[in-house]
Amino acid sequence: MMQKLLLVEDDPALQFTILTALEEKGYTVDAVSTTGEAIERLSDSAYPIVISDIYIDEGTGLDVLNAAKSKDPHCSVILMTGRGTVETVMEATRGGVFDYIAKPFELDTMIEAIERAEASRVDQESEADEEELPETEMIGSSPVMVKVYNTLCRSADTDASVIIEGETGTGKELVARMLHRFSKRAAQPFVPVDCGSIAPSLLESELFGAMRGAFTGADRDRVGVFEAANRGTVFLDEIGEIELNFQLALLRFLEGHEIRPVGASRSKEVDVRVIAATNRDLQAMVDEKKFREDLWYRLNTVRIFMPPLRERRTDIYHLARHFINKYNGRYNREVRLMDSGVKALQDYTWPGNVRQLQHMIERLVILADRVDADAVYDGLTIMESREKPVETLADAEEDQIRRVLSATGGNKSKAAQILGIERKTLYRKLERMKL
Repeated sequence: MMQKLLLVEDDPALQFTILTALEEKGYTVDAVSTTGEAIERLSDSAYPIVISDIYIDEGTGLDVLNAAKSKDPHCSVILMTGRGTVETVMEATRGGVFDYIAKPFELDTMIEAIERAEASRVDQESEADEEELPETEMIGSSPVMVKVYNTLCRSADTDASVIIEGETGTGKELVARMLHRFSKRAAQPFVPVDCGSIAPSLLESELFGAMRGAFTGADRDRVGVFEAANRGTVFLDEIGEIELNFQLALLRFLEGHEIRPVGASRSKEVDVRVIAATNRDLQAMVDEKKFREDLWYRLNTVRIFMPPLRERRTDIYHLARHFINKYNGRYNREVRLMDSGVKALQDYTWPGNVRQLQHMIERLVILADRVDADAVYDGLTIMESREKPVETLADAEEDQIRRVLSATGGNKSKAAQILGIERKTLYRKLERMKL
């Protein structure tokens, strides 16, 4: 049964148009023309949905919004105006407005907003059960993540070099920080270095330091990362990006733990643990002579693979719940996670992995009232409409292999036939893709 709505509009023609359209849809509507009348009605009874113009008389729709919310905090207020300003929208948003419609508008826009308000109030779909999450920085209890935890915990309290592999956005730096946190070096510095963002000519001085006058612009002695992190941990992210001519210098450091700043005549000993990470296939780079085999073996004392989010879909609920709680607190929101939203999140492939999911949830907490299927699909549509970065040939090949495997239901023989390659070639590619 449709409940009675309150319409506040001082333009007689527009009031009649909206009233007629709503009554044709089966709604019962109380229509008033002044702020005073609206507040009087709201003092007598609560309305589930209130539709009001902003600029009415000496009062405004913001006064109507406050009165409606005072009577029923769950009331959905839809405001209309042809003279919207950022200040008005901000005040309405802080007051808890459900939607804000700019005049002129199509009547279907008004009807759609009312239907969304009804769905939000009635909650025809159930809210996802809120499981109590343990206090932890790493979210996930899927088998592949438990395997990560096991390797992490066994190797944390050692000085062994660790290589963390995984796609962009899977949380490789978080693993490195956890290794440091649970090590005997936890009270000492943790210094991350993005090897891919430093020019090759500067990487040596960045890591090893430089003496005054060693090169143009070196007007003072500079302490390198390894020395600055003495007794702590250095995290070399995107290790696959360093050039071959510097790989030997890094290997020598890992073997002897001595640095010689650029321009210095003597070496000095430092005590740091090195953790490296990459989103590239280093074994393939070794095969292609693009990465030193001896350096690869030296880094690969302990190997941790961070699985992509699509391979740990059962963790998506816990990650989404964690991020919703985080951003609800940060932005003073009360966004809810619905069952349909969980399913929509779990059905997506998440090429950007956990980082992409986090950004999506933050956006939804800011802009939506609840994370349901519609909100997720709208968010994904906006996200996927952005210009995609140019893919490498390897990325395009991997994407095509995944598509064909999906189409064949995982039948590798049939997939190899469609791809026009031998089955053993496909198996080798799948092994590199860790599928």
